[in-house]
Amino acid sequence: MMEMPSWLFRAAEIVTLLVIACGLVQILFYIVQLLFAALALHRRPAYASTSALWDRFADIAPSIAIVAPAYNEELSIIESVEALLALHYPDFEVIVVNDGSKDKTLRVLIDHYSMRPVTRYHDRALVHRPIRQLYAAPERPRLWLVDKENGGKADAMNAGINVARTPIVCVIDADTLLEPDALMRAARPFIEDPARTVAVGGTIRIANGCRVEGGRVLEAHLPRNFFALVQVVEYLRAFLMARLGLSELQSLMIISGAFGLFRRNSVIDVGGFSADTVGEDMELVVKLHRRMRDLKRPYRVVYIPEPVSWTEAPETAAILGNQRARWQRGSLETFRTHKDMFLNPRYGRIGFLGFGQVFLVDVIGPLVEVAGYLLVPPLWMLGLISVDYLLAFLAVIFTFGIFISVATLILEEVQLRRLPRARDLVILTAVAVLENFGYRQLNNFWRLRGWWQFLRKKQGWGKMVRKGFQRS
Repeated sequence: MMEMPSWLFRAAEIVTLLVIACGLVQILFYIVQLLFAALALHRRPAYASTSALWDRFADIAPSIAIVAPAYNEELSIIESVEALLALHYPDFEVIVVNDGSKDKTLRVLIDHYSMRPVTRYHDRALVHRPIRQLYAAPERPRLWLVDKENGGKADAMNAGINVARTPIVCVIDADTLLEPDALMRAARPFIEDPARTVAVGGTIRIANGCRVEGGRVLEAHLPRNFFALVQVVEYLRAFLMARLGLSELQSLMIISGAFGLFRRNSVIDVGGFSADTVGEDMELVVKLHRRMRDLKRPYRVVYIPEPVSWTEAPETAAILGNQRARWQRGSLETFRTHKDMFLNPRYGRIGFLGFGQVFLVDVIGPLVEVAGYLLVPPLWMLGLISVDYLLAFLAVIFTFGIFISVATLILEEVQLRRLPRARDLVILTAVAVLENFGYRQLNNFWRLRGWWQFLRKKQGWGKMVRKGFQRS
């Protein structure tokens, strides 16, 4: 057997150590987030019933405009709008923005609600594609429909924010189903701390498999499709651990465009949603951080777990892969645009903790992990690294990954108890283990594709096919 030069052994050890060190730093970030998420749940106000919230806040709750961009949503748009109109909130309006849909979204809405063309003064503070017509529903005075030329989701949300007349805007996806008290719970930080609160995010859960009627989730069930099932675990981990932990650390970097509340003036001050990125929700929050810190104003960007919305998750590898590549591209675009904030003392925790997490998880995370898969096992088989390095790599990838996911499920069960059956918890625990053997690697491949699209400066969202919610 040919003898290897000593420098090759040393180089193999250095590469392996770099991969393991990056993995350990990521795990440390996750554990810190988990601890602060547990602390936030322990310290949160006692869960109040909807009627108690109404009695306490109804007279002082700010008016809210819900902006729902819709593009080719004919299958689920009525259920979504029905859920919005049935919300328990004292003063709100629903603004559906048809972003030049190619299907029957516009016609379905006009016919179902007997909508008529109207004129209404609206702001032009934010730039967007031209509005073709505004519609109102005589029998549903809270409902407005904006028909505009296609310009993408960010463009549609900017049009809706211009049309809105309220101090708070709530942006959602058109396929999002809000629970009846979601708006009241999400508005609570604006009521309790109106001077400092500029943005609030709530929880998003997977509606696949649930029984939906009249735009409401009547019975929560786990999906039977594997890809949707594993996303249940991912969403729990993303919201209940990462966003809650980062919110407690005052370093929250994203409020999902599927369900978020913003102070309208603050959004207009930073120019609204940027149309040149597919990570417009994350980029808006970063712009808010930048402006408030540049002006040295006290402010809060908050995530709270109780307000819940439901969304339809992709069930095929092709659609899910496109979504994950797009999310990866959006994170990289935001990091590139605001890279001067990274490790910049001027931006405090946002520069170090917030951007540090984005750099580790979104920028170099998929590159390092895939490099580990491609290099560490071959290096061990060639005898260039010892079995100790191989075991350390496997522990970083698999053992701690499973620990973080299972710990998040325990947190959910102990603090929130939204899983209706013990059997569901068992299934999700099994999925939290299984996702590390195949799905995690596939997800990293999709994220690498996002990296490639970012380097090639790809634009647009790609194709998103929906089944529609399961009706009773």
